[in-house]
Amino acid sequence: MVPARALELTAPADLPYSFCSQPRSLVPRPKYREQSDASETEKGPVHRCNIMIDPRVVRGNVLSVRHPPQPSTLEVKRQRRAQKKGLARRLTQEQIRAGTPEPVEGREHVYVQTELYLEEISDHIIEVDGECQTDEFLDRPPTPLFIPAKTGKDVATQIEEGELFDFDIEVKPILEVLVGKTVEQALLEVMEEEELAQLWSHQRAFTELRNAEFAELQRLEEQDRRIREEKERRRLEHLEKLRKQKETAEKIAARAFAQRYLADLIPSVFNNLHDSGFFYDPIERDIETEFLPWLMSEVEETLQKKVLGRMVLDSLIRMVVEKRLDEFSRPLPSDQTEAPAEEPRETDAAPQVSGEADAADQPVEEKEETDQLVAEE
Repeated sequence: MVPARALELTAPADLPYSFCSQPRSLVPRPKYREQSDASETEKGPVHRCNIMIDPRVVRGNVLSVRHPPQPSTLEVKRQRRAQKKGLARRLTQEQIRAGTPEPVEGREHVYVQTELYLEEISDHIIEVDGECQTDEFLDRPPTPLFIPAKTGKDVATQIEEGELFDFDIEVKPILEVLVGKTVEQALLEVMEEEELAQLWSHQRAFTELRNAEFAELQRLEEQDRRIREEKERRRLEHLEKLRKQKETAEKIAARAFAQRYLADLIPSVFNNLHDSGFFYDPIERDIETEFLPWLMSEVEETLQKKVLGRMVLDSLIRMVVEKRLDEFSRPLPSDQTEAPAEEPRETDAAPQVSGEADAADQPVEEKEETDQLVAEE
């Protein structure tokens, strides 16, 4: 492929001459016309501008849309800067100006007219209906197509067959160019295919080499990782061994110190605990806590029974004595005075009472003997 040449921007030599000047600011126009040319020559020549290249002169169709001239970038920036300054000045004045304070709770501000002449204020705006009749608009006729006027003269030239083009002669260079370009393009494609094949072979070789290097790199990284892990594991084992040795030494030292410190402390502690009652004889404690309370409860119960028996015996004796007293205090009937042989009946009753009293005293004596035996035990 032959690269296209850049277009030449130089104008051909056979074009007519045209004048062009750089844009510049206009000279201020005098207020009045000069009186003579002498004053003009004194002040200097006035530079005129060609209206054919003046951008302010409109060219083309006068009915087309005219775009206003775009201001320059410096002028736009100057206008924006001026607008920002004005806005900042206005905001500053609004912030400086003191406004009306807020109304207190329960009140509100009301607009009050302070002008000299008051006017009625109402929410409804006064409206008046008005009518007018306008003429109908006519449609604007379509603009006719602009056709420039014909200029110059018509000239004709007769060309015979074979004067401008001969196929047998003209086709030979074209065919040579086509065949040459085709062969050149084919050779370029073949060379490109060979180059691509070589590139692919180089790429495959490079890929295989890279894969082998990558596998070797992974193997080395894995070996390095295993070495690091083994080293870390050995280091941790060594630290654990040192820690255990230190802990064992501290325990041995603490045990020896505790033995030396507690050598005199243990007997005194045991003595204090023995004096406080923490160490006791289980048999003695069992006798004190179990046997003696049971024995005291049994003795108390036996004494209560003994006292109850004595109270019952005293009541029986009192009843018998009162009954005999009542019988002795009664006057004897006449029949009993004549038969004195029957008087021993009362005396016979007395041994019965005494027998009953002896029977009542026997269990009391047995109880006293059992109490003595228990006390001796």
